[in-house]
Amino acid sequence: MDFSSFLTSLGTSFVIFIVLMVLFAWLSTRQGNAVVYYPNRIVKGMEPWEGGSRTRNPFAWIKEALSSSEQDVINMSGIDTAVYFVFLSTVLGILVLSGIVLLPVLLPIAATDDGVKKNDHTSNTTSNGTFSDLDKLSMANIEVKSPRLWAFLVATYWVSVVTYFLTFKAYQHVSALRATALMSNEVKPEQFAVLVRDLPNATSGQTRKQQVDTYFKSIYPETFYRSMVVTNNKEVDKIWGELEGFKKKLARAEAIYALSQRNGQGTRPTNRTGFLGLCGKKVDSIEYYNEKIKELTQKLEAEQKVTLREKQQGSALVFFTSRVTAALAAQSLHAQMVDNWTVTEAPEPRQLIWSNLAIKFYDRIIRQYVVYIVVFLTIVFYMIPITFISAVTTLKNLRKLLPFLKPIVDIAALKTVLEAYLPQLALIIFLALLPKFLFFLSKTEGIPSGSHVIRAASGKYFYFIVFNVFIGVTIGGTLIASIKTIEEKPNSVFDMLAKSLPGNATFFLTFVALKFFVGYGLELSRIVPLIIYHLKRKYLCKNEAELREAWFPGDINYVTRVPSDMLIVTIVLCYSVIAPVIIQFGVLYFALGWLVLRNQALKVYVPAYESYGRMWPHMQTRIISALFLYQVTMLGYFGVMRFYYTPILVPLPILSLVFVIVCRKKFYGAFCHTVLEVASQELKETPHMEQIFKSFIPPSLISDKQVDEHFEDALSQVSRSESSV
Repeated sequence: MDFSSFLTSLGTSFVIFIVLMVLFAWLSTRQGNAVVYYPNRIVKGMEPWEGGSRTRNPFAWIKEALSSSEQDVINMSGIDTAVYFVFLSTVLGILVLSGIVLLPVLLPIAATDDGVKKNDHTSNTTSNGTFSDLDKLSMANIEVKSPRLWAFLVATYWVSVVTYFLTFKAYQHVSALRATALMSNEVKPEQFAVLVRDLPNATSGQTRKQQVDTYFKSIYPETFYRSMVVTNNKEVDKIWGELEGFKKKLARAEAIYALSQRNGQGTRPTNRTGFLGLCGKKVDSIEYYNEKIKELTQKLEAEQKVTLREKQQGSALVFFTSRVTAALAAQSLHAQMVDNWTVTEAPEPRQLIWSNLAIKFYDRIIRQYVVYIVVFLTIVFYMIPITFISAVTTLKNLRKLLPFLKPIVDIAALKTVLEAYLPQLALIIFLALLPKFLFFLSKTEGIPSGSHVIRAASGKYFYFIVFNVFIGVTIGGTLIASIKTIEEKPNSVFDMLAKSLPGNATFFLTFVALKFFVGYGLELSRIVPLIIYHLKRKYLCKNEAELREAWFPGDINYVTRVPSDMLIVTIVLCYSVIAPVIIQFGVLYFALGWLVLRNQALKVYVPAYESYGRMWPHMQTRIISALFLYQVTMLGYFGVMRFYYTPILVPLPILSLVFVIVCRKKFYGAFCHTVLEVASQELKETPHMEQIFKSFIPPSLISDKQVDEHFEDALSQVSRSESSV
């Protein structure tokens, strides 16, 4: 790709973004689209538009996003979302402060040297496949051993110091946000409960519930309230799911019948009872669904009793009347053996993964290591197709491999776009297949809460994309392009990889531009959700519940969003000194991301959980991981440049490791546990313990009868033989 092609592709991306933003400005003011562009406000009972849609400035969202405070974000989307914006602001600050020094200092130093010309005479690997106009603004244009390299060495230290300072300040800020939220005087059910796993076998004559109650009453006689023994809910969940499905079908059938009556026809809907409603006996839908609901309700009630009496497992939720006691219990060692009476903080009721609660201590450890091995193998073997894609999805190679495409790809306008974006688009599509698999693996580890699974999957995805995208593209593309040279001179591999870094900046510049212009343009315009909603509304939805399900947006999706942002952080940091031009693209990415996602957080996304900023320590660690990779990259690159003072950079990676340890020691404990001085704050009202208890009962075990009696009676009637299971 030459420099003009790069500028053309950049201009195309910008035009796409402007078009998408104009579409958003127009579509978001249409009354019928309010549920797509303002669902968070609608869910909270607020008006979508302030001042009315007709008189609304189409670009008022920009002013609203810029003028919104952190407290506004917390009120609309919670602490976790506010912490995500702390991450965006921190990275943006790192890049802005780095760019203020690097761009005006390093660019003139690089542009006024002539390393590219000299290297072109001595080597055919430096600028092979890149455009020399951009090479002249990078370290590729600096001569080997040149004293100009001092400026780049000092710049390496500057970026590191800025990162340390801003991430440390951000850690302090997030810690304060978490403490403020946890010491709130509002009652939060999870603050009065602990999760107890690895229960030992109950003694003879003692039920599971009696075992747990006796144990915790003896330790916390004044504040122990009651316990809830975890059960195997697989069968009852299945029946409950079927029952809920038939309730939805009944509501749909009744809505269809009501609509038919309004049209003067009064035709009752029918369906077939066979496979997928395509075969079998034809029946009246309303009568059939009512019969199935009655049948399944009786079956559910019977299974609920069986589940509560006979399917109890080796874990429980224990409730206290004091949140200080609950916080203290979650941090205390309760038994001599580590695999007995394991007590941790209880997640929010909506976060609990019930199927994972009863997994034993050593089973969890084995599962964890097996998952780590699978993830490692996935990273290693996924690098093969990633490397292949980075090498093959160039226009030149595609014309060779698929000759029948020549008439299409030779069209001038299309050729420019394909040259710029084909490898990047192929890479983005290929990566989209992975998150669900990593989420499944994280859940398989035995993690008890949904937010923890998301953090674990996010971590795996981060390391995956760093190794396979950043390292894979850099190494793989160079090795494939220079295979003949490597065969002739095997010892030249490391020099070749180092010298290829400035050239690979081209790929990543386009990748970042594509992500922030097209990616955030689609995010803001919500074209895809809008089309899907209107299709469902016209052809599938028959009642309000189905309509709500069609437009409900879900949460901000940290599983993929945070690792994708981290990849951009890694790319921009690693190339910030080698090719400083990339910094301005990184600034645009995070500035535009902050603006667009601020709007989405305030008006669109509805949080699925609240972990009070538990994601931040992982974010901060990965920022420093990206910085560590940057420092190692610079150390190697300066070595290849044969700069005599390269050892001056050796302390930087060590300093990064020390910085991570210091931050972990200083801050991490308050993110693992609820601090007692925070939990001791007075509440606005006395907690209603029965409501707290009932909030943890799984939906499939809630009876239409009196919930407390149904649940408590079943638990108290467990036989002696069953209690030892």
